[in-house]
Amino acid sequence: MPVPLDARASPRLSIVAPCFNEEAGLEEFHRRITAAAHDTVGSDYEVILLNDGSTDRTWTIMAELVRRDPNLVAVNLSRRHGHQLAMTAGLYTCRGDRILTIDADLQDPPELLGEMWRLMERVGADVVYGLRRERQGETMLKRGTAALFYRLMRRVGYADMPVDAGDFRLMTRRVLDILNSMPEQHRFIRGMVSWIGLRQVPFAYDRAPRHSGTSNYPLAKMMGLAFDALTSFSIMPLRLASYLGLLLGGLSLLMVGYTLGSWALGHVVEGWTSLLTVVLILGSTQLIMFGLLGEYVGRLYLETKRRPLFVIDQVLTQNASAPAPYRASSEHATVPGDVA
Repeated sequence: MPVPLDARASPRLSIVAPCFNEEAGLEEFHRRITAAAHDTVGSDYEVILLNDGSTDRTWTIMAELVRRDPNLVAVNLSRRHGHQLAMTAGLYTCRGDRILTIDADLQDPPELLGEMWRLMERVGADVVYGLRRERQGETMLKRGTAALFYRLMRRVGYADMPVDAGDFRLMTRRVLDILNSMPEQHRFIRGMVSWIGLRQVPFAYDRAPRHSGTSNYPLAKMMGLAFDALTSFSIMPLRLASYLGLLLGGLSLLMVGYTLGSWALGHVVEGWTSLLTVVLILGSTQLIMFGLLGEYVGRLYLETKRRPLFVIDQVLTQNASAPAPYRASSEHATVPGDVA
């Protein structure tokens, strides 16, 4: 397990927000999230902003915000790791007793933090997760594919993942410690949190349109995330391949019986076109099965490498003794840069 560098008392709240090319809305996000945090816990909080390989002025703006805000920690990753690993870096970096994960595009309103906090205290929950009632500003295709994905995961995944819930959630340190002990490379955080169990309650809200810019999750990336989630939490694709193989095997035996029966009765079996069609169907099915098997084997190969999940280039904060809170020798992270 990672070893904290800073032994000071933990803040009551940590806010973790990955950022990729968010220069247009980052200052507004910072203004709103700090106001929400101050209204909820006073000054006893920290905001962790993670620059996930942005190509615009996101990191420059983060550095400017750090100079003005003593509660802000800016983390620059060595390259673009992707949203889930950037979120993971923030979860290893934060020190709070409770942790809010939120995207910086302002689709998830920061002002809901206080209500989520009070709900957690009222019911004694370990996780309060945002449950989207409406998804404003999103196309019908994206809403439809998202709905299909969540319902598919509930049917074939081992985790009882709530439908229409993203990464907007408030969780306790107990949940985070369990989450940080899970070492897999291909991470689907909302599914991993669901897998942990404990008491998790929904908080229904309406998701707003992006404050500025365009989505960093186009359809192709959403499909990739869905495939990562499916193969991380279920072996159902392999079972479906087995079931399909059994079905096609049974049909093949019927075809063999038909061919032998026709030969015994002296009839010539005709139909080279249909025969070629059957061969092509069987060949393509086998290739799909091999592809699924190769996907799982490839994931096993990557897991055995045990490479760090992320590499931190630099951490900026007004307090020189504050994080980076995990040593470079950690099995999960590498921190080659200095704390400023």
